[in-house]
Amino acid sequence: MTADALIVGAGIVGAACAAELAGLGMRVEVLDAQGIGGGATAAGMGHIVVMNDSPAELALSHYSRELWLQVAPQLRARDAFARCGTLWLAADEEEWQAACAMHAAYQAHGVAAQLLDAPALREAEPAVAASLVGGLRIEHDSIVYAPTAAEWLLRRSPAAANISVRSGAPVVRVDASSATLANGERRSAAHVIVANGMGARQLIAALPLQPKKGHLLITDRYPELIHHQLLELGYIKSAHHASGTSVAFNAQPRPTGQVLVGSSRQFDTTDPAVEMPVLARMLQRAAHYLPMLPQLNGIRAWTGFRAASPDGLPLIGAAGECAPGVWLAVGHEGLGVTTSLATAKLLAAQIVGSAAAIAVEPYLPGRLMHEVTHE
Repeated sequence: MTADALIVGAGIVGAACAAELAGLGMRVEVLDAQGIGGGATAAGMGHIVVMNDSPAELALSHYSRELWLQVAPQLRARDAFARCGTLWLAADEEEWQAACAMHAAYQAHGVAAQLLDAPALREAEPAVAASLVGGLRIEHDSIVYAPTAAEWLLRRSPAAANISVRSGAPVVRVDASSATLANGERRSAAHVIVANGMGARQLIAALPLQPKKGHLLITDRYPELIHHQLLELGYIKSAHHASGTSVAFNAQPRPTGQVLVGSSRQFDTTDPAVEMPVLARMLQRAAHYLPMLPQLNGIRAWTGFRAASPDGLPLIGAAGECAPGVWLAVGHEGLGVTTSLATAKLLAAQIVGSAAAIAVEPYLPGRLMHEVTHE
C-alpha cells in the first residue's frame, strides 16, 4: 500500500516526524539502514536544553522542550526521562557576567532560571570545584534516553498504529514521490522526508552538512555524585568552533547513578574510532570542574557524528532545486534530541499547510541551499 508519508531515518528526528504526521491521520512508513534509534541518536547524551546562541535557536529549543515536558508523563521508565535541570558553571568573573546576561535573556523569554552565587552553587552541587564563582540553573531542562524514546514514538505513541518501520533498509535514492532501496525496491508515498542526519548527504549531495565528531565516556555507578546536567559556560564558544578540535566540560547524572562525561568536537576526521589523546584532553578539562573525576571508574567510551549546518540551525522544510519535492529534517548538530519534537511540528505544518506555533523561516533549507546551488 502506498504511504501518505515516507521517512528516511529512524533516529529521534525521523521518529518524531513520523509520530507527528501519523497523529494527523497519515499512514507513515519509516526506512532505516540500521534500526530504530541508531546513529547520532544512540551516540548522544539525550540532553533536552534551552539554548540561547541565537533567537532562532532559543525559539526552537524552548518550544521543543515544552513539547517534551508534555510528552514526559507518557514515557516509560526505560526511557529514563528526568527533569534534572541544567547548571551552567562560571569559572571566573567574566563567565559570571556571561551567566548574568544569559539569565536576563532567559527571563525575557519566560524560561525559568536562577543565578547561584558560590555558596549556593556549592550547596546545589557539592562535588564541583571550590574555585567556581557561581552558576546559572535552568530548572526545567531534562534528560531522556533517546534510542528508546525514538522506539516509543514509533511503536508506543498514540498514533503508532499508523506507522510502519523497516530496519535494515538502506535508501540509495529519493525523489518527490519515492525512495529506492539498495536492493532495487522502490517505495512510493505522497510525501518523502529525509531525516537521517549525515546519511542525507548520500541522497542529496548538495546538502551543506558537515560531520562533527564527538567523544563521550560513561562511568561506573556513583549515585548522587551530581544532581544537574553540568556544563561550563565556555561550552557555548566551543560548540561553535568551525575547525580543528575543541573540548568543554559537560557531565550528566544518569538515572542509573552513572555519570556521562563529554564533550569534544572535531571537524578534521570521519574515523569513528575513540582517539585517546582527544579523550584524555576532554577528561582533563572535566577534572577542572569535577575534581574527583580521576578517581572514578570509566567503563566505556564511544564517538558519534553530529550533522552540522553552516549557521548551526537545522534545515526543516522543502529541499528546493537540489531535490524538488523532497522534504528535509536534518542538520540539528548537537540539539537533535532537544529539537526533534518541534522539528516535527514545523515540518508537518508546512506539509499540510497549517500555521506553526513559531516562525518557520529561520529553519527553511532555502536559506542555505540557495548559496550551495549557485556557487
